[in-house]
Amino acid sequence: MDPELTRRDFLKLGGALAGAAVVASTLPSAGSADAARTSGITWPTSQALPTFPRPTHLDVVDISDLPGDLALVLQTLQGITARTQPRIYLLDDEGEGNFTWLDTMGVPYTVQSDPWAVVAKYAGEAKGTVVYDPNVWDSVNVATTMAGIRGGVVASPEMAQKLAAAPYNLPVLEDLRGRFTSKLDAYEWQYQNLWPLATHRMLTGISPSQKISLPPGIPPYYTTLIEETRDIRDASNRAVYTLDLTPFLGKEAVYLRFDDSITSDGWGPSVHTVTVQADGTTIAQFVPGTDAEAPFLYDSDHSQMATGGDQHRFADGTSYFVYRFAPPAGTTKLVAQVDMWNQYKVSATNTTPPTSDRLELFVNFRDYIVANRAMVFWLDPNVDLERDLFERIMNDVEPNTPYLGWFAQDVAGEFSGTQLTSEHSVYVLAADFLHNATVFSGVPARYTIPKAPPMPKLENKIYVTFVMTEGDNVQYDQHRLRQIWDDPGRGRVPINWTIDPLLLDIGPSMLAYYENTATPNDLLMAGPSGAGYIYPTPWPDSTFGTYTQQSGRYMRREGINTVYVLNRLNGSSVPLSGSEAAAYIHDVRPLGIMLGFEGYTETTILNGTTPQSVVRGAGNAQDAASAIAQESEGWDGTSPLFLAIGVIAWNATPTDVANVAESLGAQYEVVRADHYFELIRRANGLSLNP
Repeated sequence: MDPELTRRDFLKLGGALAGAAVVASTLPSAGSADAARTSGITWPTSQALPTFPRPTHLDVVDISDLPGDLALVLQTLQGITARTQPRIYLLDDEGEGNFTWLDTMGVPYTVQSDPWAVVAKYAGEAKGTVVYDPNVWDSVNVATTMAGIRGGVVASPEMAQKLAAAPYNLPVLEDLRGRFTSKLDAYEWQYQNLWPLATHRMLTGISPSQKISLPPGIPPYYTTLIEETRDIRDASNRAVYTLDLTPFLGKEAVYLRFDDSITSDGWGPSVHTVTVQADGTTIAQFVPGTDAEAPFLYDSDHSQMATGGDQHRFADGTSYFVYRFAPPAGTTKLVAQVDMWNQYKVSATNTTPPTSDRLELFVNFRDYIVANRAMVFWLDPNVDLERDLFERIMNDVEPNTPYLGWFAQDVAGEFSGTQLTSEHSVYVLAADFLHNATVFSGVPARYTIPKAPPMPKLENKIYVTFVMTEGDNVQYDQHRLRQIWDDPGRGRVPINWTIDPLLLDIGPSMLAYYENTATPNDLLMAGPSGAGYIYPTPWPDSTFGTYTQQSGRYMRREGINTVYVLNRLNGSSVPLSGSEAAAYIHDVRPLGIMLGFEGYTETTILNGTTPQSVVRGAGNAQDAASAIAQESEGWDGTSPLFLAIGVIAWNATPTDVANVAESLGAQYEVVRADHYFELIRRANGLSLNP
């Protein structure tokens, strides 16, 4: 391994890792050292992710309204050209603004109105097309892997025919139509035939397709049962609501739909429990997000789950979700009881509604996959045969290999998938909605690590520190974090911002933006659970040091001195073992550790040296205010009290957090996590960190 850089050395390099400018590019296949060479890309053995050549000018194309197969051609062509130098930038706004990062990076660009002109301009750098089978969605992923290996672009049959003609002149390299009978057949063939030719330094997992939501509003055959028309965001209307579904009996099933009654502000229905009785007999009873919900969840659309102490499903804006209940024949009375709150609109029908299950191509992140000759798959960790193949693939890579993408089945996939990868010494980067990764990986950036403000003195107060979640998620770092970071309320009160230290490789300009624009009240914290998302306990003890050592190196280079850890086993939170805590303390050297997302907060001292605070989770800022009040009950004022409050970043802004903080009484003081942990040290008579 390269010797660790000092902070001064690192800043001289302008944010690049040691050796990145001089080490020859290698993308190993079949685990060998130099089997596949790619001009321009550098990837030293000590670096987690590759660095791309620096772009000097970008052709910008808006793909948001393009046909999926044309967007797919552009995405994969973007990856082929990036091997020499990134020159294509694709717009598909995720909320932060199409040109926000372009203008931040400072790379000159030209907006091209004709996407076909861009295809023609760069078609000569591709060797041809790989045709996927429209009848087997997962052949899109196999075609993507093959395109990276053979230097081509992925095309539908119709698109391949067009690209074969002038001015593109791209021959068909491989036609996958009729090759596979099923998803698993496609991935087994890929494993046998393409995996030996792909890089083994990264794994990638993205869906070949995505659901298309129904248009806003509900079909006319739904009948509204109850609706909250007030602008409520604080759970003050939480109750168990009784819904009479009897008028909808008479057909095979009754469908119960939940919408946001005020779509403009993002505080839609939050459902905690559902119970349905037919003639007094319970036929459904579940908490959302559990196995008991699955038989009744007819259409989840883009609803989300809030987990932790008070788990619930919510749908904001134009999202919704629908449950299906099939009462026994002859039922005369059907009643649902729903524990919910916020701005809900609940409707019902007995007409089978359409679902948001129309599929289209999922094209995101394929530039990075193709450019790096990675193998991409979409294997569900909760399905036995798919999990078995997933494990075989992971058994072929070295410990501490990254898996970039995500998992099927949302929250259930996250829990089981992250445990499965951790068991195989593989860490996760949520990247399936990361755009233009080949460009961001090539734009170097300079930044100055912010100096910490003065320490507050220790008093008999209630010290509160707020942790914004999701920072392990690099697509969040690109999209949602930029949105809330630019909120005018940021800087009013101390906030800890979780972030992935591996932005240093895959998005140095993003990292630099956050470092350079941080106020004294902003503290960057390593997101779960360091450099990449893992669960420590499932990770083998014999290789755990490879992960914590890498986390420590990256964090020190970025001036990040606190870490937020999630640790789950079989879906439940578990404490760090003594050896896991020791590895963090020795290798990462944090001022302190935040742990979990629970229904309580408490602080302990690990190994007699390092504070650890369990994070009490809050779904939004209002929940955070309630959590603080509850955790403060019984405080007698004779000694300091320390409260770590986690806030789901999708549901809150800095302004929201500041409003909560500024509403607290004089007995409270809101502090950054570095100060929080040092105050805990003082309160426990421990020596302070230098």
